[in-house]
Amino acid sequence: MNYIVPQKTESKQTEPNEPVARQGTPLVTPETARLRRRAARRLALGAVLVVLVLVGIGTWTHVARSTGAEEALQTRQAAVPLVRFVQVKASSAPLVVDLAGNMQAFDAATLYARATGYISTRNVDIGSRVHKGDVLAVIAAPDLDQQLVQARAQLLQMQASLQQSIAQRALAHVTNQRTSRLVKDGWDSRQQGDQDRTTFSTQSAAVAVAQANVAAQVAQVDRLAELTGFEKVLAPFDGVITARDIDIGNLVTADAATGTPLFSIARNDVLRVQVYVPQEDVFGLKDGQDATITVPQLPGKTFHGRVARNAASLGANTRTLLAEVDVDNADGALSPGLYGIVHIEEPRDNPIMSVPSQAVIFDKTGLSVAIMEGDHIEIRHLDVAADNGATLDVRGGLKDGDKVIVNPPVDAADGMKVRAS
Repeated sequence: MNYIVPQKTESKQTEPNEPVARQGTPLVTPETARLRRRAARRLALGAVLVVLVLVGIGTWTHVARSTGAEEALQTRQAAVPLVRFVQVKASSAPLVVDLAGNMQAFDAATLYARATGYISTRNVDIGSRVHKGDVLAVIAAPDLDQQLVQARAQLLQMQASLQQSIAQRALAHVTNQRTSRLVKDGWDSRQQGDQDRTTFSTQSAAVAVAQANVAAQVAQVDRLAELTGFEKVLAPFDGVITARDIDIGNLVTADAATGTPLFSIARNDVLRVQVYVPQEDVFGLKDGQDATITVPQLPGKTFHGRVARNAASLGANTRTLLAEVDVDNADGALSPGLYGIVHIEEPRDNPIMSVPSQAVIFDKTGLSVAIMEGDHIEIRHLDVAADNGATLDVRGGLKDGDKVIVNPPVDAADGMKVRAS
């Protein structure tokens, strides 16, 4: 019997570093793994180099910028700024004060009826120019006319009564003298003498009464004659009729409380321009000073006047002084009620210097300017008299001829080096 001896199959031993192929997994050879490791090292090295380059560039840029800023700062600190200046001069020119003014007629009046009656004639209207004494209207007042006629008749009656009393007094006087001689010689009684003497005294008193009555009646006639004179409404002064409140046929009354206004008249050949002067300008204001007036609606025209009067007392609420400027308006170019600007020149007690507003430095210490003294700056504090907008009037802090720097540097300080542009 033959036996079959199975043969041994030699299995391949796998080296430790040799990859084992799995089902469905590609086989990685040692060469591939080596190439991969080499690529990874190169990639890491490249990344490190890129980082080093970026860091180097950043460091260089920072150093360059710092160096440039430091050099610019040193250059700016070492540079001497260019400045422009104006040379101020002391001026004693009068101070021109501009004030708002209200124009009014030099004289203005409203005419009322002084006689009760009807308007029979009207000679003027609004805008009519009249002269003093012109008849503006006539009032028909027959009742008043008849009262005057009656008063005159009564005056004649009283004058006749006075003459009668005088004649009776003369008779009593002669009788008293005759009786006195007869009584003295014993030809007449004392009683008759006393009676004739008393009669003379009575007649003398009657004459005095009659004279008083005549004087009273004369006054009454004069009063009525004066009232009838008011039947003609006359212009009190030269002017223009600014209002008419009556027409022909209107009834007007002369009552003191409810009298009828007839006309308004204004004298406009001379105008009063009223202005309110603030306290700071009061001390330089004097009557007689020249003034000019301008009206915004009349460009290019200037009207001349003078300060005629002032109230001599400031208002307690406004601290202003009322003053009036008289303006010649013979040509009628101006009208009462207009608004204008009054320019008054006031003399200065002390000279001032004018400084451009661009030169003023404002800080916590107040207002000051930079003065160019040689090649450096000197800061001067100002005592401002007036702010005119574009310029400032300075009464202290500057000297005549000082060079005031216009638009001074922001960091201007005492001793700062500068040079003129």
